[in-house]
Amino acid sequence: MSNQPTLHDQRSSATLTEDDRAISNEVACSPAHDLRVKSPAADHWDIMIIGAGLAGLALARQLLLNTDKRILLVDKRTEFPPAKQKVGEATVQLSAYYYARVLDLEEHLMQQHYLKYNLRFYWKTPGKTNDCYEHYSQSYIRKLSNINTYQLDRNKFEGEMLRVCLENPNFGFHPGCMDLDVTLSETAGPHSFSFRSVVGAVSGTARWVVDTSGRGRFLAKRLGLAREGQIRHGAHFFWVDGLVDIEKLTNLSLQQVRTRPDRTALGHTPAWQATNHFCAEGLWFWTIPLHGKTSLGLVYDNRLITRERVDTIEKLIDWVCEEFPLFARDLPYRNVIHHTALKDFAHDCAQTISPARWAIAGEAGRFTDPLYSPGGDLISLYNTFITDAVQTEDDAELTEKCRLYEQMMEAVYEAYVPTYAISYDALGDQEAFSLKYSWELAIYFSYYVFPFINDLFTDRRFLSVFISRFSQLGRINRSLQAFISSFFQWKKNNRTPPCQIFHFDFTDIKPLAVAEKTFYRVGVSVDEARELLDQQLANLREMARFIATQICASVIGDVGVLTNRRFIERLDINRLQFDPAEICSTYLACANATEEYCWTLDPNVLRPLIEGQTVKGSEDEQEVLVGVGA
Repeated sequence: MSNQPTLHDQRSSATLTEDDRAISNEVACSPAHDLRVKSPAADHWDIMIIGAGLAGLALARQLLLNTDKRILLVDKRTEFPPAKQKVGEATVQLSAYYYARVLDLEEHLMQQHYLKYNLRFYWKTPGKTNDCYEHYSQSYIRKLSNINTYQLDRNKFEGEMLRVCLENPNFGFHPGCMDLDVTLSETAGPHSFSFRSVVGAVSGTARWVVDTSGRGRFLAKRLGLAREGQIRHGAHFFWVDGLVDIEKLTNLSLQQVRTRPDRTALGHTPAWQATNHFCAEGLWFWTIPLHGKTSLGLVYDNRLITRERVDTIEKLIDWVCEEFPLFARDLPYRNVIHHTALKDFAHDCAQTISPARWAIAGEAGRFTDPLYSPGGDLISLYNTFITDAVQTEDDAELTEKCRLYEQMMEAVYEAYVPTYAISYDALGDQEAFSLKYSWELAIYFSYYVFPFINDLFTDRRFLSVFISRFSQLGRINRSLQAFISSFFQWKKNNRTPPCQIFHFDFTDIKPLAVAEKTFYRVGVSVDEARELLDQQLANLREMARFIATQICASVIGDVGVLTNRRFIERLDINRLQFDPAEICSTYLACANATEEYCWTLDPNVLRPLIEGQTVKGSEDEQEVLVGVGA
């Protein structure tokens, strides 16, 4: 059919090195290949999946568990799992639930991967050398999540998914796929494909084609759907042998480490078990434990750090040890197993699912940023939408589902963008970032995790309820993210953070603890879900008002702001404008008011960060602050 789009992969056998051919021969003789050729002989498949990475393998597993469809998975690689590092190693509640419960791989995860102890964030303390763990202020959640999360060895996990898929007679697998051509049908007919693999020429048809080819973006590029993202961040990451135990980066003895007084706040669960983030303006350095090795990586705003400063492993380790001196005790002496980088990793996609029965998932479609590990969540959501669409035979129903699912996919992606494109700089300050992260996490718990664990995202009645409320949050979020970023930029020039180390549990901001309780609401109806989302919307509105109030109190330097009803009620959380002079002027008009605002939360949880900071602004500014009570 000449009017059908033909999609061609230019990779040819001429690009194969001798090492590639040796690996191809090894795969051709491997048990995986023996299992593959035992798949049913067929030239027609229900679903062809392009790319055997995390998204493609997870989708194949989900489809095999929930349908009797025949699935063909192809990949140009010949080594499974690969020896090189694959990032995306930390899971959060949505992706962890998906991998463990939806894909039924919980036993493997518990046996082969570390349980994750939430996320922890660290900041250097002014006036200290910051060459030991106890010099850093921290923000964290001390209580373990009700939904297990994991530190994922991607290679090991993908190898296990491939193994269980190969056991299913409805699954076919072709590694070493070259010269891939796909012709998408523009009618209700099947799509056609051809390629060469380790067994020779292969051709056939498929009812659905799903692209999970990662950054190769097979369909998006060939259909003209690839778009640049708004996020301009880079990443360098590496593995080292053994466990980097950050609590041992200290001069303290083991006995002193065990009995430090700050254990009262921090607890006894090993800090190394968390995804640890060492933060500065527009950047963070992670440590993630894997069995037998540790994953480390730097993510940074390209405008703040040039790639040349960290473009070798030696430069990267030197930079990390200079920026966060405690690592000088460890990293220079480690054996580096693997090191790689991504110059600019975020991207968008104009469309990711079509009633013409093609779809795009994983990094082949949209990707934002590694902060908070959203990649696995997007895979979980997209794969769930695709799995439902694949089971829909009625064309009209499929068209409506694809419209809704595309709207949802785009809305979720766009909701992430302000987090990374607007207020990433707030990573440089504990107060600003703790407000930012608590807000984002409360939305995540109530508007992402809660619907997902209740299988609500594929209920069209629920989606209309969800989208209407989610759009209201979008307006508040954009307003708040810009307010937080402007506050940070002002604060770094006008305030010095406290010289006292401060440990803060995010859930001390009560609306976040309230949002986490939605994890315990399971098996709810759409009507019950609507009521709960309305409750959470009210909860989040109060949280937004508190965040704006905390920022204003910090600017003014007066904790009385935190309870001043007249001032607080003047804040418009949908249209926040950061203007320090206007904030001070407005408060001057309200300063004598005695009526307190009626919070359901404790407004003083971050009070030490207001009282402990010092002014480093101009004399004029200090005079204004004295006038309002600083």
